[in-house]
Amino acid sequence: MESMFSSPAEAALQREAGVPGLLTPLPDLDGVYELERVAGFVRDLGCERVALQFPDQLLGDAVAVAARLEETTGSKMFILGDTAYGSCCVDVLGAEQAGAQALIHFGPACLSPPARPLPVAFVLRQRSVALELCVKAFEAQNPDPKAPVVLLSEPACAHALEALATLLRPRYLDLLVSSPAFPLPVGSLSPEPMPLERFGRRFPLAPGRRLEEYGAFYVGGSKASPDPDLDPDLSRLLLGWAPGQPFSSCCPDTGKTQDEGARAGRLRARRRYLVERARDARVVGLLAGTLGVAQHREALAHLRNLTQAAGKRSYVLALGRATPAKLANFPEVDVFVLLACPLGALAPQLSGSFFQPILAPCELEAACNPAWPPPGLAPHLTHYADLLPGSPFHVPLPPPESELWETPDVSLITGDLRPPPAWKSSNDHGSLALTPRPQLELAENSPAASFLSSRSWQGLEPRLGQTPVTEAVSGRRGIAIAYEDEGSG
Repeated sequence: MESMFSSPAEAALQREAGVPGLLTPLPDLDGVYELERVAGFVRDLGCERVALQFPDQLLGDAVAVAARLEETTGSKMFILGDTAYGSCCVDVLGAEQAGAQALIHFGPACLSPPARPLPVAFVLRQRSVALELCVKAFEAQNPDPKAPVVLLSEPACAHALEALATLLRPRYLDLLVSSPAFPLPVGSLSPEPMPLERFGRRFPLAPGRRLEEYGAFYVGGSKASPDPDLDPDLSRLLLGWAPGQPFSSCCPDTGKTQDEGARAGRLRARRRYLVERARDARVVGLLAGTLGVAQHREALAHLRNLTQAAGKRSYVLALGRATPAKLANFPEVDVFVLLACPLGALAPQLSGSFFQPILAPCELEAACNPAWPPPGLAPHLTHYADLLPGSPFHVPLPPPESELWETPDVSLITGDLRPPPAWKSSNDHGSLALTPRPQLELAENSPAASFLSSRSWQGLEPRLGQTPVTEAVSGRRGIAIAYEDEGSG
């Protein structure tokens, strides 16, 4: 009977747990993880305690890398292998708990600025690139030598972009090379002029030029995972790139190219659907998806102000990594908004695994702000910092008397006419209001209470004073599948 519903108890006791074996041969550790550069970074800072952050797929090399760095630097190394949210973000909170004076981040990174000042070095694990094959692929996708094109890549291939541009520049006249936007060292001054920073990359545009004028050629992906819809880094590029410009990708191993226009259209259509779901929603769950990225508190306050202005109720939920089981505990919530770094907000989700859709902050902005988007803005902003005051993309909410709030709006999902949102001042606490009932009882006027009142079964009724008092009697003995008073048949 037990094996029909769960694994036997002995299986948990016999299961072998532990860190996976070494993934990289010992002679290759120095080159793969750039240990010489990392050791120089630690010695230059004079750090005695250093945190090493590894994603789950690289934990097999963590012990060997830490031992090698301790031997070469004399500093104490701490391995951070279990981040509360995404492993692409710098875990400054975990580093502070270990008393670390610096942090080394290994593997894919979103390059979002940390919430607290901490010296950080990034090791992206360089990937080999077949330059000759990429040159032929670029020439096949871009026959016009005068067309402006930006060279993009996944972070592990960024080291090869300059070499690729050197091979292409004799023929192509308007070529722009992007580079990873590593956070500036603590206490350093910003360069002048500051290059444009978008999508976790820097673009050295010439004066008077705009990024929307350029097509894109992306070097990344692999044969093992040919679907770029599963790659959040490529997804944010496809969503945010100018729709009228060509966008193609190239596998760095084989040189196989693909026009990404169709995939970009699918991603934008999916995001437009999520915007409609957000407009229809009455209750919004704001998921705290990061605590270590800068301006996450300001972004949370901004999203709460958005929902309040649009006449929606909102919950703030701090659940760590969102799972279907966790979010199923909040059935009254119509949509969830994940406040995370750009890669975390666009991370792939298994279709049908969540009961309600999970949105990015940009989709909530488009649903709740009637002034969004202004003319000429990119169709999708992937970082919540772009929505905040001080950003060139920030769009303030219209005043309460603006006609934008009264514009008729029809749901493209249900076909119903949406009522105009009732403007609420920031001093209205909403969920803390108390509504008197006819029975002189008080109940909290909250979405959870409204949802509970609409259900056919609302739990056990206390029926105080209506149940006769009786003596206690002995109940049944045994377990649910075999009570003592039941027969063995």
